[in-house]
Amino acid sequence: MAVTIHDIAKKVGVSPSTVSRVINGKATISSETKEKIFAAMEELNFHPSSLARNLATGSSQAIALIINAEDTKSFANQFFNRSVFGIEKIAQARGFNLIITNDNSADGSPVEQLVYAKKADGIIIPPAIVTPKLISRLRKLHFPFVILGEPAISKNEVNWVDVNNAQGSELAVQHLAAQGYQSIAFIGESQDLVFMRNRVNGFRTGLEAQRLELTDGFIAECDGTHESACQAALALLEKNLRPDAFICSDNAIAYGVISAVKKKGLHIPGEIGVVTFDNYPLALYMEPNLTAVDIDTFLLGEQAAAILFKSIEENGNLQQILINTRLFERESTNRKN
Repeated sequence: MAVTIHDIAKKVGVSPSTVSRVINGKATISSETKEKIFAAMEELNFHPSSLARNLATGSSQAIALIINAEDTKSFANQFFNRSVFGIEKIAQARGFNLIITNDNSADGSPVEQLVYAKKADGIIIPPAIVTPKLISRLRKLHFPFVILGEPAISKNEVNWVDVNNAQGSELAVQHLAAQGYQSIAFIGESQDLVFMRNRVNGFRTGLEAQRLELTDGFIAECDGTHESACQAALALLEKNLRPDAFICSDNAIAYGVISAVKKKGLHIPGEIGVVTFDNYPLALYMEPNLTAVDIDTFLLGEQAAAILFKSIEENGNLQQILINTRLFERESTNRKN
């Protein structure tokens, strides 16, 4: 016999209406009670397919993208916008709506509410909210999901798509070496972030491939603002053995590096070369305009949605996809012309 909300209510010690409100996310209920209800659903195997049978809802004709609205750096930018456009293109072609919902842990997990209320047939989630507990629940429920970015955990056990960040750094080093730069530094955010760690690893590999030395301290971290990037670059430029080129992990950091170079009275590209990750939104409009590692975030969104629909429709093999980058050469490294 199929498990019902009455079974869940009895196990937790609440009313069936409380269970229903939690499932539909329509009530202010304590996080402790929500957690008990979700745990009981998992224990009793009350999953979307049984819910669909009980409520006769069938497919929701929707997929969901989970974000953390407080992480404005990640989601209030062109990277996010173009990825959403890519996801939306694939969803519309399949006749599905795209739901974008905020991950606010203070109000309970929107992932669990989407799953148990059957508001979406599958979800796309950022690596930042991925936990062993979440992956375990989604896999146990056979609920389709894709991670938009390489996760720090269980990366061989789940679907995910990301940019080939290591390859992007290798391309940047190769280009700088071809322009005659010999002492290259990398400035980015914390290597606690998987994509940043991959960029640094690619930087190291690129230096080895070009037979260039990695000078001590030439991998510098900042908090992602142009002010902190400027300070990090100034510290390197004041060394006796200073860099003659910088690879920057995004446009804001590149702006800070350019500011530092100008403060030191150095010339770009004659004395210092600068490469940035992300061709959008500012690389072309900076002075000088920047050589950029282009990241196809529209394709990233398309691929994430395509993998998700394949998982919804076929429950096929796991996929882990890396999207190659390309380099746009501009004034900031054009040393030989």
